Amino acid sequence: MASFGHEKIEKNVGLMAILIVIVISFGGLVQIVPMMYQASVVEPAAGVEPYTPLALAGRDIYIREGCYNCHSQMIRPFRWETERYGAYSVAGEFVYDRPFQWGSKRTGPDLARVGGRYSDLWHELHLINPRDLVPESNMPGYPWLADRTIDGEQVAARMRALRILGEPYTDAQIEGAAAAVTDKTELQALINYLQNLGVRAKPDAAAAGAP
Repeated sequence: MASFGHEKIEKNVGLMAILIVIVISFGGLVQIVPMMYQASVVEPAAGVEPYTPLALAGRDIYIREGCYNCHSQMIRPFRWETERYGAYSVAGEFVYDRPFQWGSKRTGPDLARVGGRYSDLWHELHLINPRDLVPESNMPGYPWLADRTIDGEQVAARMRALRILGEPYTDAQIEGAAAAVTDKTELQALINYLQNLGVRAKPDAAAAGAP
């Protein structure tokens, strides 16, 4: 009887597809739902706050330009990772990242702790033409970012949408968003975002709360 039922499922592509979706859905729920109630996953690590208007605009540019295709933002808890990049990443660092930029491809180095390692001028020159600073680099240049300015109203709208999702932006912060990015270029915004990576959290405190 059991073999007959199994044979019937194998010969019915539609039924098999439905059953596969059901099994995968239940498996996903079993993995994801319990984590939604763990404090270390849903609460920000020490020092982590929502992005400022300029950094938020820079993050959107980072995603738009596809930087995540070559750079990850998650340091694994292995010696060869922490010695090169710094303290390993924990979930509480990414509470305000929607979507997170962990990635698994490292054509370029991991950027999780890049904030403060280089000056703004270094980033500016590197983004306009990477080979001026790193001759062997295969990273493309982004000179057009210096010619485009940030739309303040768009940033404010983005912050309002994020507040609906649970980010603690205040009315004052949203109202002041446009002024905060006035006359700022996309290049300045992206640099500001990069300079914030890894400095918003306190690695020692974050690592202490990691499993």
